Order: sequence, then structure tokens, then C-alpha cells
Amino acid sequence: MEVQVQYQKMMTSEALTELLMKKMEGLEKKYSWLIKANVLFKTENDRTGEGKICEIELSAPGPRIFAKSDTDDFEKSMSETIEDLSRQLEKRQATFSTH
Repeated sequence: MEVQVQYQKMMTSEALTELLMKKMEGLEKKYSWLIKANVLFKTENDRTGEGKICEIELSAPGPRIFAKSDTDDFEKSMSETIEDLSRQLEKRQATFSTH
């Protein structure tokens, strides 16, 4: 699976990218039919102290799969987003017919 990572309104982070790649590798092992992932990390001014956003869009057979989380920490946002994607991927895999 090809993974494209973008950072918007923030500095790029090698550590964050490495952590993301490990998590995406886990998804790819479980769901070999994934084609591509577009990942966006961005910061937004938020009065509540949150504003660390992670958005992931997956290309796979059928409609694209998208998830987004907004918390006070990029690692937390990424984990929540990947958990959401996992639930969506489970549902998608259940719809595949086995012939």
C-alpha cells in the first residue's frame, strides 16, 4: 500500500511518520486489498485546547474510506482515526463475497 503523508500548518515530524507507518503496516497486513492511504496532520486554533487533527483517506475496492479525529495530541488523534478505519474496514470486508 502506498502511503502519502502531509503536514499542514506545522513542521514535519519523522517520529510521527514512523509511528504512522507502523500502524498502517498493521492495517495492510490485515487487509491486503488496500491500495493507497492519504494522511493529513494539521493544527487548528481551538479554544478548548484541542486542534491536533489527523485525517486518513483509504483507497480500496468500492467507495473510499475516510476517518478524522481532533484531540489535544497527534498520537491520540492518529490512534482514534486508525481505530475508526479498522471498524469501517471490518464492515467492508464482511460485504466481500467468498467464491
